[in-house]
Amino acid sequence: MSILATILIVDDTLSARISLEQLLLSPDYRLVFACDGPEALSKAAELMPDLILLDVMMPGMDGFEVCRRLRADPHLAEVPVVMVTALDDQDSRLQGLQAGADDFISKPFNRPELWARVRTITRLNRYRWLLDERARFEWAIEQAHDGYLLVNNQDELRYANPQARLYLGLPEDMSEPISGTFRALAQKQYRCEPAEAWAHWPHQVDPAGTTSLYLIRPETKTAHAFWLQVTLFDRSAGLENRRLIHLQDVTFQVNMRRDIHNFHDAVSHKLRTPLTHITTGLELMSEEEKPLSSTETIYLSKTALKAASRLKEEIEDILRYLNISRLNYSQTPCPLAEIPQLVTELSQQLGLASLTISQVEGEADISLPLSCQAVESILREILENACKFHPQQSPAVDITMTCLDQHSLKLKIADDGLTLSPEQLLRVWLPYYQGEKYFTGEATGIGLGLSMVASMVWSVGGSCRLYNRDPGPGVVVALTLPLNKTTS
Repeated sequence: MSILATILIVDDTLSARISLEQLLLSPDYRLVFACDGPEALSKAAELMPDLILLDVMMPGMDGFEVCRRLRADPHLAEVPVVMVTALDDQDSRLQGLQAGADDFISKPFNRPELWARVRTITRLNRYRWLLDERARFEWAIEQAHDGYLLVNNQDELRYANPQARLYLGLPEDMSEPISGTFRALAQKQYRCEPAEAWAHWPHQVDPAGTTSLYLIRPETKTAHAFWLQVTLFDRSAGLENRRLIHLQDVTFQVNMRRDIHNFHDAVSHKLRTPLTHITTGLELMSEEEKPLSSTETIYLSKTALKAASRLKEEIEDILRYLNISRLNYSQTPCPLAEIPQLVTELSQQLGLASLTISQVEGEADISLPLSCQAVESILREILENACKFHPQQSPAVDITMTCLDQHSLKLKIADDGLTLSPEQLLRVWLPYYQGEKYFTGEATGIGLGLSMVASMVWSVGGSCRLYNRDPGPGVVVALTLPLNKTTS
């Protein structure tokens, strides 16, 4: 489909305007008219034409003055101007060139010559415009804070802007060729998560964009975890056998979601119990139909005071937590031997009647690269989901810990609740995804909490899986976590 070229015809004589209209009438051109200099300047500013055919001899503001004003306007200075004149002397042409005219054509018009000049100038102007647009686009891409890459259908890199080269550790020299596929280059520094969504890259990637893809550089002793969100645009516009990849640093957003989740966790779990004790005691003491004895009143008062003191301590803990600029899960590694005790405490708090846990014997000097607070948050979220989505809210939970080798631990939490669909299994790690088919607002769903679990596990170089229990019913959450040797 051709793009119409806009031609502005400026002449004070109606017959001349009609003559040019008849000569240039074509599906390729959009013809616009002005009858004097001021109207010409106004329409030029409004339309940004591809060519101006400008009559020299006009009353008031002549063509030379119009041309000078066009060249003085930074937005119109590059618009081609062909001066139309019956004058054939050298002085007039010299004056036109000094005013900034690109070419001249004389009256009466020679149609083949007119067509040839108009066609050549409009094509050259359109080509120049496209080159300018491309230059602006390339400049913007090269200055962008996000990474942009072009790959072919085999995932081989054909272009990477400076930021993408920085993210992937590629040569800074833009002229230096890049060999290898995008995924292979990415995996030299990053983990591709969720693994299931990356399984068929770059083919069969979720076309609706509902599954987020990440490149994660796990946390180390010298650097925090780093997250890149990956978006693949299948078939870049106008480019055959090319796909555009967008890399966006979302480390701040991931950490922000994690911080919000931890604050919510602190409020909901640390404040609810003392508040319940306070309100229950006050309700009993306020009963008028059954007056309490002095002994009962003292007992309930002490219970309420104890709960209020605990509430105060919890609020102070939260306020101290809010003063922490960034919670680092690796500063205080959680000893492996403490996990059974954490599970026992959580089981009592959540009222789990049936829970078993295996212990890893003889590993007292091994720890996880997560704090006990982080491990507790992970276990709480998984166990709460087991309760929430069990038909009677009373699951039987089996937790096993297995050291795969000296460097990694497999932690499995199995319940006997609901069996999930393939779509649910694929999307449980997505933020805000609701696992139930009809979300009523009574349950918080699987999504946000498990996305926080995944972010904590992935940030330290671990992996997450969730699959249906076989034999069922129920699901298994399997976490693979790196291990640290405790130094004495």
